[in-house]
Amino acid sequence: MRRAVVGVAGAATAVLLAGGYAGLDVAGAVPGPLTTTPPPTAPVLPTAPAAAVPAAGAAPVLAPPAAGAPVPDPAVLQQRVAAALADPALGPAPSALVADALTGEVLLSRAADVPRTPASTTKLLTAAAALHVLGPASRAATTVVEGTSPDEVVLVAGGDVLLSAGAGDPGVVAGRAGLADLADATASALREAGRTTVAVRLDDGLFTGPPASPVWGAGDVAAGYVAPIAPLAVDEGRLVPGRDAPRAADPALEAARTFARLLAERGVALAPADVDGGVARAAADPAAPVLARVESATTAQLVELVLTASDNTLAEVLGRRVALAGGRPGTFEDAAAAVTQAVADLGVDVTGVQLQGVSGLGHGNRLPARVLTDLLVLAAADTHPELSALVSGLPVAAVTGTLAERYGGAAAAGAGVVRAKTGTLTGVSSLAGYVRDADGRPLAFAVLADAVPAGAGWGARAAEDAFATALAGCGCS
Repeated sequence: MRRAVVGVAGAATAVLLAGGYAGLDVAGAVPGPLTTTPPPTAPVLPTAPAAAVPAAGAAPVLAPPAAGAPVPDPAVLQQRVAAALADPALGPAPSALVADALTGEVLLSRAADVPRTPASTTKLLTAAAALHVLGPASRAATTVVEGTSPDEVVLVAGGDVLLSAGAGDPGVVAGRAGLADLADATASALREAGRTTVAVRLDDGLFTGPPASPVWGAGDVAAGYVAPIAPLAVDEGRLVPGRDAPRAADPALEAARTFARLLAERGVALAPADVDGGVARAAADPAAPVLARVESATTAQLVELVLTASDNTLAEVLGRRVALAGGRPGTFEDAAAAVTQAVADLGVDVTGVQLQGVSGLGHGNRLPARVLTDLLVLAAADTHPELSALVSGLPVAAVTGTLAERYGGAAAAGAGVVRAKTGTLTGVSSLAGYVRDADGRPLAFAVLADAVPAGAGWGARAAEDAFATALAGCGCS
């Protein structure tokens, strides 16, 4: 159905979706989410992995339908999943929709037009918007330019929050660009110009507005679920290694201080004010000569990372880049509006979509299950090849990302077959993605539950896994 452009998925995933889980060694799979406990609003999420780029010409992400695979009979399908949808852990009125991924024909619809809190399934919209507006091959550049005076250089933030503090690695996504490489190139350019002393300035004015959303929980940044949103950061502002590490209060400034130290290590004397990390902010001249430049991974690779690891920080950054590409400011509000507009421009009816952030962190978002499945059907078609990474970035049940530790026990038949984006907040659980049924027909589905009873979070996820597993086992023609 679709070939992957780049990403964490590859031929093994295609085999999984075609033939199941047997025989795959998942010892190196990315850990799944942990339980949710107040005051943070979301569960601990895995750190963005340093995902390797597969070889060109990767196998199809979604296996094609089996020859002559029939469309399920809606009545039979609905009966098969009824018990999972009736699980009290999902609350009194979950929304659900199942559609034929090839034609969009609706096979099950339950309150599918009612806006619900989607949690991290919001990231499907953000992924589609980034791929459509920015383009899969686009990259974020971090540059160093001449300052307004001969003794200054300006570090210009361009939207890369996955910088390495050391050398970059072109074979990975997180850490593809490195501040050490930027310092090497800058020091070389300065030496060639006969300059031995500079003051480092930081231009991080690409994004505007507050760095934290009012809909986030008070403990979300401290718990490591998200960083203050900035257009520049080393390892998303983590102060120590670890997926849930505390984040710098000012990630861009911390990155600039690191860059200044690296420059000094390369024999460039810093102005006295910069020696102890006193980097000042200053706007760069748009026409200033560029001394050095490093680039992030592609947008397609970043999208895969956002979806596989459910990376809140990177999702919000991509949303701002979408807003800027459309001529809007780089704020939470403009990112939300720009993402919604981009999804509408793709042809998806966005009636009922209300976003206050584009990562799904916080309870301020609303969207219908229909929007998710319409987008999934669109991404699986050939009409928008730029959306390929939306498919390839989805976690695979019991194998990758936020589904790595799910689909055991009663849902084991769905392992390696279900490919879906998860969403979890206190009182909210969601799952949206694809499954290949027992007849070989690909289906798109979404389940949204935003009235999950207290203490029933694990049960809600188990019910959603049971729902998807039932679809996978459906020979429902």
